[in-house]
Amino acid sequence: MRIDQLDVVLRARTGWEAVELGTALVRRHARAIWAPILLLGLPLFALVNALAWWADAFGWAWLLMWWLKPVFDRLALYVMSRSIFGDEPSALQTLRAQRHWGGTGFWGYLGWRRFSPLRALLMPVNLLEGNLPEHRGARRRAIVGGAFGHGVLLTFTCMAFELVLVAGAIAAVFLFVPLDLLSDSWRAAWAMVRQDTPAWAMLGLNLVFWLAATLIGPFYTGAGFGLYLNRRTEMEAWDVEIAFRRLRDRLQQAAPLLVLALVLGWPGGALQAQEAGSAPAPAMQADADADADADADADADEDGTHNKRARTYDNDPDNTAAAIFGTDPVDTAGFRQAVQRAYEDPLQSPTREVSRWERTTQDAAARKKKPDPASTDPTRKRKGPLLPAQIAEWLLWGLVGVLLVVLAATAPRWLRWLRGDGARRRETVSVVVEDDIRVPEDVPPDAAARARTLWQQGRPRQALALLYRASVESMSERAQMTLPPGATEAQCLRVSRRMPDPDDRSLFARIVRIWQYAAYAGRLPTDDEFDALASTLQQQFRWRA
Repeated sequence: MRIDQLDVVLRARTGWEAVELGTALVRRHARAIWAPILLLGLPLFALVNALAWWADAFGWAWLLMWWLKPVFDRLALYVMSRSIFGDEPSALQTLRAQRHWGGTGFWGYLGWRRFSPLRALLMPVNLLEGNLPEHRGARRRAIVGGAFGHGVLLTFTCMAFELVLVAGAIAAVFLFVPLDLLSDSWRAAWAMVRQDTPAWAMLGLNLVFWLAATLIGPFYTGAGFGLYLNRRTEMEAWDVEIAFRRLRDRLQQAAPLLVLALVLGWPGGALQAQEAGSAPAPAMQADADADADADADADADEDGTHNKRARTYDNDPDNTAAAIFGTDPVDTAGFRQAVQRAYEDPLQSPTREVSRWERTTQDAAARKKKPDPASTDPTRKRKGPLLPAQIAEWLLWGLVGVLLVVLAATAPRWLRWLRGDGARRRETVSVVVEDDIRVPEDVPPDAAARARTLWQQGRPRQALALLYRASVESMSERAQMTLPPGATEAQCLRVSRRMPDPDDRSLFARIVRIWQYAAYAGRLPTDDEFDALASTLQQQFRWRA
């Protein structure tokens, strides 16, 4: 296997990162994975359930489809094992390859290993590695060694996802049942399941189980394959091997250039020529030493001390080639440069800064300012301030002036407050009065007139409550339905659908909506809206004026 041709980035990952890698592979190659699964699964599901219908044993049909799940996991594993090398097979290629691919190590997963919680992690060992039967046990133990916990948790997590999908599909059926009939429908469904379940219900339940397993199964196989790749990377250092292989490829491409550079830049000839012509004569070296001593004596000052110059290779007599190497001919060019760099090193010739205190009281004549060179030298001109600096200075002074003018203009407002004798205004806090909403039990005949009186008295929510209660009573009379005590707005709206007149239904929905806005959201209608609502209700429901 050429691991350097893998289409995924191999590195040491944690267990859950490896699981995410496997699910990402499933999402990337979704069509190539689910197409052969559906092509094989749909005919197999139809055949198994047809036999179960004939034998009146739908429970065995579900169990057989559950037992054959490793067959579909095998399809997903084949697609991913080829796709990570950039060779994504088609659906027909995947189905044809199952006749001769991994047959010797697979049958255990349809037998005693069917209940293993590590099936997704260990199936690649049998189907992809091709080890001898006596070596597979040790190989499986090595793979499981660092991923046992993640493999078990992965199995139970996928089982939980399948159960959630099945329960959600069953619950979705009851979402289409009206709320009033939900309890009766639930009891009827439970009685049907317990006593004599019809064939169509069992077929639908088997279909839901198979669809949930078909949806979650490839993700389970892909996550196990990701754990398997991560264990191989940890055990066999695949990432390091890939790095070395890529480095070898780059070096092989650059090898001709390196050989050419070594041939052209080999310093053998120049070194021999330099050794033959660079040995200095003893007489010339002696003259050079004498000149160096004379230069050192010439630098003596009046007190007999020497001005110590910075020691370099050129002015140090001990660094001559004759003094170091004797009379043997040597190449001093490289040595000369090395010694010069050594003397230039700040660690070899460090410098330091010395500061000292002096008295500032000096003679008046000594404290005279030195004349400006620009005043004595007519060729030098005094540099004035630049124009941008002058403009910035003018802007700043202008800003200060504007600020002073603003402060002076607003002084009557802030000066009294700054002194503390200004009277502060106190805002009048309005007291929120919230009356208790009570829907009246007995509705007066003139409900609209009584509601207008409550609205003018400043009790708007009581007025709306009276209109709502009167509308509910009129609605129940026209719908010929008796509402239970404490009926909610939703129950009243469902009963209002029985009124024959559509105008009555829309008007009742309008008063219910306005009442809910006022009772629960605190949103009241305007005076004109309330008066129009009361007049419409009085005319539509024929209340007494």
